[in-house]
Order: sequence, then C-alpha cells, then structure tokens
Amino acid sequence: MRVGVLRETKDRELRVALLPAGARTLAAAGHEVVLETGAGDASGFPDEQYEAAGASIGKSSEEVIAESDVVTKVKEPTPAEIAAMRPGQALFDFLHLAPEPALTRANYLQGDQGGRGVLLGGVPGVPRGRVTVIGAGIVGTAAVRMAVGLGAEVSVLDIDQRRLSHLYDIYHGGISTLYSNVVNLEQAVLEADLVIGAVLVPGARAPVLVTRDLVAQMKHGAVIVDVAVDQGGCVETIRPTSHSKPIYVVDGVIHYGVPNMPGAVPRTSTLALNNATFPYLMEMCRRGIDGALRASPALARGVNCYRGHVTQKGVAEALGVPVAAAPWAPSR
Repeated sequence: MRVGVLRETKDRELRVALLPAGARTLAAAGHEVVLETGAGDASGFPDEQYEAAGASIGKSSEEVIAESDVVTKVKEPTPAEIAAMRPGQALFDFLHLAPEPALTRANYLQGDQGGRGVLLGGVPGVPRGRVTVIGAGIVGTAAVRMAVGLGAEVSVLDIDQRRLSHLYDIYHGGISTLYSNVVNLEQAVLEADLVIGAVLVPGARAPVLVTRDLVAQMKHGAVIVDVAVDQGGCVETIRPTSHSKPIYVVDGVIHYGVPNMPGAVPRTSTLALNNATFPYLMEMCRRGIDGALRASPALARGVNCYRGHVTQKGVAEALGVPVAAAPWAPSR
C-alpha cells in the first residue's frame, strides 16, 4: 500500500497526520510512504527525519496524491486536493461534512481582551468565575477538568444521566451537574462568565441549544467557546474563525470559533493525534481498505462516504441525500 501525507493548509494548522516513527513502521511492513515537502516542519519533524525513516518526499500535493493509494491529512482537503484525487482512492482524515478535542485557554475574559475582567479561580474574598459546559462527553469532560483546575465554579449539562453521575462522583459533588432542559440551560448560560459548547452528534450537525435571544441576555463581556463549530456548533451565533482572527463580538458577548484549536500546540497535539489514528492507518495498509472496514467496527463507523455514496446517516440527513447501506456490514 502507498500512503501519501499532505501538508496542512488551514490557517495556523501546524499538525501533521503521520510521524516519522509511523512512516518507519509502515516501511518496515513493506508499505511505501510519500510526504509532501514541509508537512512536518511546524510540528518539529523535518523532511530529513521522514527520509531517514524510509519515506520519499513529494514536491506538491498533486504529486503526493498521484502516487498514493491512501491519502492522509489532519483537516479536510482543499478543493484542489479533491480534484486531484481519483476514483478508488481512500482519504483518511477528520471530515466535517454536515455543516460545510482540545480546548482553548479562557484568556478572553481578561479586561484587556474586551472581556469581563474575571479571574476564573478568583482570589480570597472575591467570587470565582462561573463556567458552564454544555455536553459531558469526552470534550466536555476535558473542559470540566480544565475549569475545575483553574478554580472556577463549574456547571455541566447533558441529557445522559450516567455521564452526569460519573462527573459528580469524580469531583465529589464539587461541580453542578444539571440535566439539560430549557430551564436549566437558560439559567446556567445566563449565570456564566464562560460558556463552552461541547455538543457533538456523530456525523450530523450539532443541535442549536443556545439561541440568539439567549446570547443577547448574557453578561456583557462573557465568552463563548464552541468546540463543535466544525459541525455547525450548538450556539446560534457561532461561526468558524481562525487562529489569526479568532474572535468576534455579538451583543457584547465574545465568540471564539476556531475549528482547529489543537493546531496551536502542534507538537503535543500531533503526537496525541497519531497515537489515536495510526493503528487504524496501519490496519488499512495491512488488510486493504475493505478488509480493514470488515475487521474493525470502530473504523467502519467513521466512514462518511464510500465509492460515491454517503454511508453516514447524520451526513446524509444534513445534506438531504439518501444514505447508502455499508457494503462491509454483515448481512442480516
């Protein structure tokens, strides 16, 4: 199998989809790796390390794509990259197809950033900042951990009572765990200095839970960070921004909508990303695409499109197209 690694082009997306160690592992197993020149530079992995690992270097994305059976990158491909791909090629990356985990620091609450001038941890004799986290999944749990670590007063909402109970037990009742209904959501958002949207429906557009009217009633200088902005976000007023222009203000509320937040710490996030994704890439190379999909239910659940058909229900519903049956699924 020939694996092509593309350089990232999204604003300040500094990660790379494959480490030199991964290239060496693939090469040792008899596979070929071609890397677009400079793809690993920003993460601290120059071309020379890939060449030493047995990879070859391509001068352009078109050259890499033309030589590859599997094309991998971190963020979605550009129109030019899509145009260069051919039928039967596999694209292995993170796609957010419905609308078009990592958190950001909450420094926009500072007065010099236009925020409320609130220190989340507070100081003796002064109330702590209030953080509301919408969603208690992986990202929401990480947000809670960060906010608790900063000393904030934390509320987390979800519709899954098991997740709420888990967080309640972890923090020994030191956070507010709220069932996500209209009343609890509105109260928690209006009391918050920082609202973190962490709602994700796999493949589908995130549901809008925080309306424009509710945003207008929030504290002046409060901050919204919507981690699900790639999937449309759970805040009606959120839209994707970039690392170079990360924020904008609506009704006095600061909005942070950077879709590739981990790209700001590329070396650490690249290492973490590859730890999670490389086993799947290796399985695809070892078994072939169809064989890997049949052997790995986890990998199969991540397929959005297969041979010209949409196989992810959430994506199909969002785009108004029929969902195709997955050919690798066992017959019933």
